[in-house]
Amino acid sequence: MALRNQVFIWIGLLLALILFLWVFRGVLLPFVVGVALAYLLNPLVNQLQRWHFPRFWATVVVLLSVLILVMSLFYMLVPLIRDQVFELIQRSPAYFADLQELVATWSPEINAWLGPERAAQVQASLSDIARQFMGFLAQLPAELVSIGLTGASVVGFIVLAPFVAFYLLLDWEGMVRGIDGLLPKQHKGEIKSVLADVNTSMAGVIRGQGGVLLLDAAFYATALSLVGLNYGLAIGLLAGLMSFIPFVGFLVGFVLSVGVALVQFAPNWWMVALVAGIYLFWQVIEGNILYPKFVGSSININPVWMMFALLALGAVFGFVGLLLAVPMAAIASVLIRYGVRKYKESALYLGPTEPGGDVTP
Repeated sequence: MALRNQVFIWIGLLLALILFLWVFRGVLLPFVVGVALAYLLNPLVNQLQRWHFPRFWATVVVLLSVLILVMSLFYMLVPLIRDQVFELIQRSPAYFADLQELVATWSPEINAWLGPERAAQVQASLSDIARQFMGFLAQLPAELVSIGLTGASVVGFIVLAPFVAFYLLLDWEGMVRGIDGLLPKQHKGEIKSVLADVNTSMAGVIRGQGGVLLLDAAFYATALSLVGLNYGLAIGLLAGLMSFIPFVGFLVGFVLSVGVALVQFAPNWWMVALVAGIYLFWQVIEGNILYPKFVGSSININPVWMMFALLALGAVFGFVGLLLAVPMAAIASVLIRYGVRKYKESALYLGPTEPGGDVTP
């Protein structure tokens, strides 16, 4: 088959996949989570098989263990988080009023430091940020509904996702063999090489970055709670779970925590500095220890590309798009690097060659 026809076929398949995801985006959540769960747990199931467990019982043991752990954490943490989140939303206007009052008490110092005109601009900016944040909180329930996080979708996710993961884990090896058997024989080796790179990148994203995300959430929630910050558990978990978006989790958590600390602890600036120091300390640990160890160089995704993928897929596919954005960005990154490598090996880049192999000037 001519290369041109192959390109058209692959582009057609890609467009068909995008259309499928868009049409069925409302019911994809449990299936996406189930696939991700199966991908995460498959190495554990394989390990039990190496210990002479049958595949069925290995799948049952691993999946049940994970579900029991998740449900236990859910049962213990959700009531606390729910209460803190609702109270934070209810008290947000009072917090912003206190912050504005605090800034007003610093007006002479701010005016002397920045000048009256720039100080007025800073205060106006803070007021604008406060209004926007309050508007976001007011629209939050509607936004959750718009991206598919309704009660019915959550129940469907809880019920269906484990079943999807179970059946995928049970027949994972068969699916891999089936896909391998469908690969074009002429390009099978090259395709398998690309798929191996995709698997490495996906493992770095889902397993590696997922591990960093969980450690972020655990550290922030624990540290902020230990220093006595109001709503520290909820803010810490939010900051950690949003850390899959480059810099966003850190910034959201830092701003919320320092804002609450200013109202709660001022004029005890040591406590405010301690809250800020928690984030700065963990950023050093994450960047120099956790990220190299868990993720390493397995993924090489520009943060700008990552944020674009999150915004674009989130806008098109809703919450499912947010879940798909990071792995899709990893896959696209691998394919783009492969395309660039092939382009640099082609005559289009190297130019026409002489029969002896020399490049024609």
